[in-house]
Amino acid sequence: MELKEQFEKAVTESKSLSEKPSNEVLLQLYSLYKQSTEGDVSGEAPSNPFDFVSKAKYDAWSSLKGKPSAEAMQQYVDLVNKLKG
Repeated sequence: MELKEQFEKAVTESKSLSEKPSNEVLLQLYSLYKQSTEGDVSGEAPSNPFDFVSKAKYDAWSSLKGKPSAEAMQQYVDLVNKLKG
């Protein structure tokens, strides 16, 4: 199966996991997904100091800057497979 197909399957499977992942793992999934589909983070970091969720998402995605899309896709697939058990 091609990596892109595996990735799309993993995205679908991530929505029906038996247990909800921790916030840390959810951030990993989010950042790997964004890096896979959009590439490096763009725009400014959230300016509202009390918008903790947006800041955490931005920081997680920003930490993957420079990671190739294919590598992020593979890590996303591996993480979802690990979560499935």
